[in-house]
Amino acid sequence: MSQVTPQRGRPFVSGNPGRKPGSRNRASVVAAALGEGECEELMRKALQVAKAGDVAMLKFLLGRLLPRERLIKFELPAMDSADDAVEALGSVLRAVSDGEISPSEGAAVAQLISSFAQAIDLADVVKRLDRLEVQIKGRPQP
Repeated sequence: MSQVTPQRGRPFVSGNPGRKPGSRNRASVVAAALGEGECEELMRKALQVAKAGDVAMLKFLLGRLLPRERLIKFELPAMDSADDAVEALGSVLRAVSDGEISPSEGAAVAQLISSFAQAIDLADVVKRLDRLEVQIKGRPQP
């Protein structure tokens, strides 16, 4: 008895090219038709369901309506050199320990400080390299 192996590749019968590129499936078309004129009504119903105690609906709505991040304000020293990053990171640590910002917000600000310090370091290296190239070539420095 011979075993039939499934054919790999396009699952269409020869001569059937499949769906046209850019066409939408039936579920997408139905969802678009439902939402065309009924967005306000659907939103009202979702709010009613959430107010009636449906925790999943409440989480869904809050996840869509509330901003994921908040603006934070606290004092950071000026950063003119990469060495100033140490003082700036100290300010972030104090803000976290005083409860002004959350630890995750502090980590995000610390990452920004680190990136800024690396950019300052890179700019300093480029300036030093330019000066060395000028000295080597014997041209006057600008």
